Amino acid sequence: MIEVYNLSKAFGNLKAVDNLTLQVDDGNLFSFLGPNGAGKTTTIKMLAGLMTPDSGRIVFNGIDILKEPLAARQITGYIPDAPNLYEKMTGREFLQLIGNLYRMAAAHIRSQIEFYEEKLQLRPWVGQRIEEYSRGMKQRIVFAAALLHEPEILLIDEPMVGLDPQTIRTTRHLLREKAARGLTIFLSTHDLHTAGKLSDRIIIINHGRMVRAGSLEELRDHHGQQTLEELYFNIIDPGEQPDAPEC
Repeated sequence: MIEVYNLSKAFGNLKAVDNLTLQVDDGNLFSFLGPNGAGKTTTIKMLAGLMTPDSGRIVFNGIDILKEPLAARQITGYIPDAPNLYEKMTGREFLQLIGNLYRMAAAHIRSQIEFYEEKLQLRPWVGQRIEEYSRGMKQRIVFAAALLHEPEILLIDEPMVGLDPQTIRTTRHLLREKAARGLTIFLSTHDLHTAGKLSDRIIIINHGRMVRAGSLEELRDHHGQQTLEELYFNIIDPGEQPDAPEC
């Protein structure tokens, strides 16, 4: 479970996150939506322990991440919006390093690497240096690294950047499988299609504050039977309609 209480962060006079409170239950996939500058990236960086809030509390499965950061990181996986990898390593060497950092048993590391080689179709490239990878292949390695130690909580910032359609479908299935087995997933994204397909619950923020939260069905009950894209634009800017789809 992720619990966030009265979380705030300012940069000078700019209130990036303003008294945010939310909860994500075990096994839920929770999509965090909002326009650029809404506070999504600042929030997820605070959840990942990369940024210290000005005020508020963040609790992962009973662990206050500000008081016990190492214990919190042990149960957390994080997928950033841009893959940061050791370019001179092979993909397999990088995953081995991640397993060692989490003090996983050698046999468990091997079995997990083999599983994600198959699941994310890494096998043809995992023995090559990461500097030779495409953006999409690097993103697959980041997914594998974040899930390797079997975290209880997964934080994701824009997961589908650089992925081809087949890998997007595979990744969606993987995330739903993990959530069904109890993984708590916090997904920050601009991809409304992915959010609509995957989410158990959705929160929409703007100007650092929560403006709406609920399941897609609950949002539709409140606003009428609309697509998530229509709901999103009506909530964020009622006067602005999304562009018509291209033919």
